[in-house]
Amino acid sequence: MKILTTTQIRELDAYTIAQEPIDSIELMERASVAFTEWFTAQYNVLRPIHIICGPGNNGGDGLAVARLLDELYYKVEVSLFLFSGKTSTDFDANLRRLKRRTNVPIHFINGDMPLPVFAEDTILIDAILGSGLTRPTEGFLQYFIQYINNQNITRISIDIPSGLFADKHTYGTCIHAEQTCCFEVPKLAFMFPENHARVGTWAAVPRGLQSQKMAAAETYSHYIDVGFIQNIIKKRNKYDHKGKFGHALLVVGSRGMLGAAVLAARACLRSGVGLLTVHSPEALESSLLSTLPEAMYSRDPQSHFSKVPKLKKYNAIGIGCGLSDHENTADALEKLLRDSKKPMVIDADALNLISERKVLLNYIPKGSILTPHPKEFERLFNGQLHDFERHETQVDMSKKYEIYIVLKGANTCITTPEGKRFFNSTGNPGMATAGSGDVLTGVITSLLARGYSSEEAAILGVYLHGLAGDLAAEKIGQESLIASDIIECLGVAFLQLSRMSNT
Repeated sequence: MKILTTTQIRELDAYTIAQEPIDSIELMERASVAFTEWFTAQYNVLRPIHIICGPGNNGGDGLAVARLLDELYYKVEVSLFLFSGKTSTDFDANLRRLKRRTNVPIHFINGDMPLPVFAEDTILIDAILGSGLTRPTEGFLQYFIQYINNQNITRISIDIPSGLFADKHTYGTCIHAEQTCCFEVPKLAFMFPENHARVGTWAAVPRGLQSQKMAAAETYSHYIDVGFIQNIIKKRNKYDHKGKFGHALLVVGSRGMLGAAVLAARACLRSGVGLLTVHSPEALESSLLSTLPEAMYSRDPQSHFSKVPKLKKYNAIGIGCGLSDHENTADALEKLLRDSKKPMVIDADALNLISERKVLLNYIPKGSILTPHPKEFERLFNGQLHDFERHETQVDMSKKYEIYIVLKGANTCITTPEGKRFFNSTGNPGMATAGSGDVLTGVITSLLARGYSSEEAAILGVYLHGLAGDLAAEKIGQESLIASDIIECLGVAFLQLSRMSNT
């Protein structure tokens, strides 16, 4: 699914109006019908609905929704907050329709009148400000939004929470919605942790924009959904053999860190690699052999990674899980980075060692995949002020070093050397547990060894990892989820995608 800017959406609106042709008020009606259908699928007619409408087209959407809900026997009230003193043409048209066709009570909000009082079971629909916002909220508008946020009610925003910037960091006050129903595609702002309390959960509903123009719209930002994944995943053929699915090397583990090595290796095997060799300290050999009978073993003579094995036979290398921060390990990592002729998957302690010797960034093989969590990212590329600044840094570093960066978290973001950005749709908070990142390293390394490109391996690996976590959470809940549960559900995740691809 594409993520488009507000400018692109406005252009699509104008193109649809010109090409069909239809009036802008009819396009607004489509949007309002789509929102109403989404809303009524979740909320029954027993709860009171209060719609706050601003003077622009977002307010026009709210007025149309009020009329549609009234026709479906919902108990609706409308408050008009005409803070600018000027209303849009489509707002005026929908206000006339509402007055003509319904008896919905209409109130006015201004600084001279008491603010509305809401019953606790009220659903407030926010239609004050749209995505065309150009400056932070201030004055009475800011005060009123703070007032709404302090009410013990359910808040739902049409298209975007009022006061939120769609394409950049939001400094001012905005509505804190439990749910946001946007049109066609999500906003970039919906992808970042700093806006979760503002956006809540979101859904994108179609409103009939011109499909060919939508398909042709160019963007660097994408939201990874199952349709996207189905274009990537490869099927096995009848006469394939283990040699067709690659030989992966995992450089993992150190004294006291056996678990990270086992998790990464098990995930790699569960992700379909043909052959796996684990390079770990000699002291871990017996434990690894008994735990991972399917893997081969490469012995390091020290209690930590100190010696680079011969690399020629491996299709992909993953390094970092439980590696330790020994000085010899940093030296060995530098040699590995210099010697490797193929993209690598780099995680955990390997990233921390690079952050301490930043010159190593220049030795990372082109096309490699780095998988930092936010703190590791900050150590690698210095601190950032907010999520949008961190995101731009991520894009810039992918371009500069010609690498793929997988910034882990909710909506894990993958950036590419070409400047593309992919946000993941799978996963849940239960996956915030020790070893989850080690599992991801194993999955991506396996896919890279199997012949997927770096971009494909990163995207498919992140999606599968999150899907397996979702399947595990369905079985045992988020609170009890551990990294091993994600591995156990990888097979079911592959099976689910395979079945979807065959339908």
